[in-house]
Amino acid sequence: MARIADTEGLEAALDNEGVALGLLDNTYSPTLVEFYGELGLDFIWLDLEHGGPDPWDAPTMENLLRAGELADIELLVRLPDTDPTLVRKALDLGVRHVFLPRVETAAEVETAVRSARFQYDGEPGDRGLGAPRARRWGQVPDYVEAEDRETVVGTTIETEAAVENIEDILAVPDLGFVFIGPLDLSVSFGHPNELDHPEVQEAVETVRAAAVDAGVPVGGLGFGMDDVNMKAASGYRILNIGSTTGALGGAISDWLDAYENPT
Repeated sequence: MARIADTEGLEAALDNEGVALGLLDNTYSPTLVEFYGELGLDFIWLDLEHGGPDPWDAPTMENLLRAGELADIELLVRLPDTDPTLVRKALDLGVRHVFLPRVETAAEVETAVRSARFQYDGEPGDRGLGAPRARRWGQVPDYVEAEDRETVVGTTIETEAAVENIEDILAVPDLGFVFIGPLDLSVSFGHPNELDHPEVQEAVETVRAAAVDAGVPVGGLGFGMDDVNMKAASGYRILNIGSTTGALGGAISDWLDAYENPT
């Protein structure tokens, strides 16, 4: 099936050469992961922090990964914790792009990134070497080099402390990207769900500007396509444009509103 959309691709976005558009699949359905790939999205966001399957549930995660591989779409997996063991588990299953929740210091980020590398910043990394699914059970001859080259670990910036430490976080070697979480930032700054509050907006802009200046790809949520286009023009490289339930809710609501009840 020919793809409908013509997007840049996640790898190009991470190289700061394009913009990747993706969608949060909050049904965690392999069928929909495959379908979205056929539509031409660059990535599917699987949020294991706020829902979804247990990240330790290997068969479920493998089926989601197989669907992404079949349709040539990347899975961007947010883990529920920064535990290095959990990071390694996800990577060994075949996840290539993970991002961390609620980090506040560069040390937390560096520990997680190091756990995803065999060689890290000129020193031994902390990743275990086995023959898991990511290695095709021992069938990939250049596995170590390929994993260190292709694995991406990013982090969400969603607390006041993380904003205060953003320069140090951005300086962590091999940090793949930062993703701005305005909803949790609004909570952290004491203004829950007030995304237009000056303190929240200032925090978002502080992170965006710092990431662009540091050459670290920055991601965020798009609140409508006008907002997506504006953010793409201002340096965002990874943009979530909606969710499965949001798209279904909008479509079904439109259908119901258009229904002309004859009674």
